[in-house]
Amino acid sequence: MSHRTSIFVATGLALLLPGAGALAQEAPPIPARPEKLSFPPLSFEPPDPAKYRHELPGGVVVFLVPDHELPLVDVRFSFRGGSYLDPAGKEGLTAALGAMLRRGGAGELGAAELDEEVDFLAAEMGSAAGEYELNASLDTLAQNLDRSLSLFVSMLRAPRFQADRFALWKSEVLERLKQRNDDAGDILSREWTALVYGRDHFKAREVTKASLEAIGEADLRAQLARIVHPGNLVIGVSGDFQPEAMLERLRKALEGWKAGERSPAPPAPTAAITPGLYRVEKDIPQGKVNIGMRSIKRDDPDYHALMVMSRILGAGGFTSRITRRVRSDEGLAYDAGAAIIPGLWFPGEFRASFQSKSRTVALAAKIVLEEVEKIRKAAPDASELDVAKGSLIETFPKTFESPAATLSVFMSDEISGRPYAWWKEYRDKIRAVSAEDVRRVAEKHLDPARMALLVVGKWEEIAPGDLEGRAKMAELLGGEATELPLRDPLTLEPLR
Repeated sequence: MSHRTSIFVATGLALLLPGAGALAQEAPPIPARPEKLSFPPLSFEPPDPAKYRHELPGGVVVFLVPDHELPLVDVRFSFRGGSYLDPAGKEGLTAALGAMLRRGGAGELGAAELDEEVDFLAAEMGSAAGEYELNASLDTLAQNLDRSLSLFVSMLRAPRFQADRFALWKSEVLERLKQRNDDAGDILSREWTALVYGRDHFKAREVTKASLEAIGEADLRAQLARIVHPGNLVIGVSGDFQPEAMLERLRKALEGWKAGERSPAPPAPTAAITPGLYRVEKDIPQGKVNIGMRSIKRDDPDYHALMVMSRILGAGGFTSRITRRVRSDEGLAYDAGAAIIPGLWFPGEFRASFQSKSRTVALAAKIVLEEVEKIRKAAPDASELDVAKGSLIETFPKTFESPAATLSVFMSDEISGRPYAWWKEYRDKIRAVSAEDVRRVAEKHLDPARMALLVVGKWEEIAPGDLEGRAKMAELLGGEATELPLRDPLTLEPLR
């Protein structure tokens, strides 16, 4: 049991003891019927990051969110730079760096010694890299903060990349590579990303056995110098601490650490999605399907109207049209939906997804495309609009539901440059979306003629369509399917 779990259990037991947590006043009576329940209006304003933002000497931005409820401190270091910086032929390098910072020892401590000391301190330390950032985290008891922070910073400034741990990590990755054709969902995701962004774009480039074997310690250290330094760093700390004391700790921890060149912005894709029907052969009883096209950046002026439209069309769960028709009305899929996925550095995508029995794939896809056309041609009714807007507005406070969640927002916005006004204005802009706005942005940003449909499954069973003859694949998006080859899991070269 972790120290955090122990504290929560102890707290829960204390509340169950006689007299513990006694209410200061008698609770109001419970109404006889649910419809008589009443609640005060929700009043919430997003926290202003300026109240929590500090700068260390040298310009490193630090967000501090004190929280004295529990004697814990959570420290996060986020460095701008991710897999988009992987050199050609060494795909997986930044992921390797993210993993080995924690796994490979630090400073004077070998990997096992570091593990032992972190465990002794009842702390948790981790590191990982994604597409755009490399993140490291420390969760520690407040009383052990100084030693835990020292180990944490040593992990980042002086990683050892211990050879046997690096070899073990490579072997683990290699085993995962061998399995990546086992799940049709993995195949769908890989080929869809290549269709949408181009196979040469970093979002579609994936680690292979050759690129994994090409990564050595010298490569790790070069990538470390490129990404993990104060020039790319944003820090967030939440928990049981005093702000001035924490700033001094961080100043000392970073002392003498030279800032390198700030990582460039990720490159935009140069390829354009080619509309049409695509398939990958896989002998499975269901077809897994994506339908979509390129979409918008987060700063697009139509963003808020598109978020409302997305909720109505397919991102609103059981209240959305695609889910209701494909799952609830027709029973063609357990899970079906669609969403606008805005990009940060370049336009993202619109994607509808479902999986259905082979013979009903065509019918489910036809219904998805029908719903796209409907929302482009006619404004939604008032009840649909109210439900979609209400769900976005009422769930808004969850973005800031804890100090840790708030820190994540602050740090992400600092790295990406999103202004606080975006959050201040968000709900008002959602409220201002009209039914005609929904129709207008759907017509502008959704066009079946520009969409691709990719299905992974057994084509001879999928192509004819349903037994009732309501739909067949030849009727969709031009009808002629381009077969994409299944790829070798280790080389990603076509298997034929």
